[in-house]
Amino acid sequence: MNRAPIGIFDSGLGGLTVARAIYQALPNDSTVYFGDTARVPYGPKSPATVRRYSLEITDWLVRQGVKAIVVACNTSTAHALEALQDATIVPVIGVIEPGARAAVRANSSGRPIGVIGTAGTIQSRAYDRAIDAVAPGTEVVSAACPLFVPLVEEGWFEHEATRVVAAEYLAPLLQRGIGTLVLGCTHYPLLKPLLARVAGPGVALIDSAEETGLELKRLLAERDLLAPGDADRRVFHRFAVSDDPERFRTVGSRFLGERLAAAEVVALGGH
Repeated sequence: MNRAPIGIFDSGLGGLTVARAIYQALPNDSTVYFGDTARVPYGPKSPATVRRYSLEITDWLVRQGVKAIVVACNTSTAHALEALQDATIVPVIGVIEPGARAAVRANSSGRPIGVIGTAGTIQSRAYDRAIDAVAPGTEVVSAACPLFVPLVEEGWFEHEATRVVAAEYLAPLLQRGIGTLVLGCTHYPLLKPLLARVAGPGVALIDSAEETGLELKRLLAERDLLAPGDADRRVFHRFAVSDDPERFRTVGSRFLGERLAAAEVVALGGH
């Protein structure tokens, strides 16, 4: 099992920021990434639908022989993580608990913790629960930021329009005196420099993608599942999507920080 790949999935492209963090944390491990590009976005969909989609993808990844699965999607983590952990024998982790723990560690001032994400993630209050589990009584101030995803996919990381939108979204959180801001969507790390300027130097930004990569490394080490660093072993990263592989390759390169290999098309759930 040590040589088996790690499974990663997201509703589309954003999970590639998590994949990049996993490559950095676990350079000897291979991966299989699935982006559900036929059914993106998950944010506005019902919890039951998100769970159904997530279970279909998890079943496919298990059939690819993965040794662990990372739910690289905040909405799927919020609505489906427990169901996925109950449904499969391989370990499954999400992006919310690692981000929540990092936010609490960074929030030494005791000020409120801000969380931004999709409508589905914010409405689920999953970050509120995860933060409260680590530091009971911590005040959490949340905001849905639906325009960030299309702005990121357009490549407008430093555009004036993005700055204006960010200032509008963050204003209520900053007025509440947040000391830490969790980027609760896997698209948002690409906006980190801009968001840091809008939030100001007194607010620590938490990238759940980085924290998830480190959490996965700890989990695999505990279970003796880390890939050996064989000099003659080739690490591979395989990509699959449910639709539009060309757009995935083109736009996905921005998320991964490198040119994407070919993505195969896998139809799930009748799509």
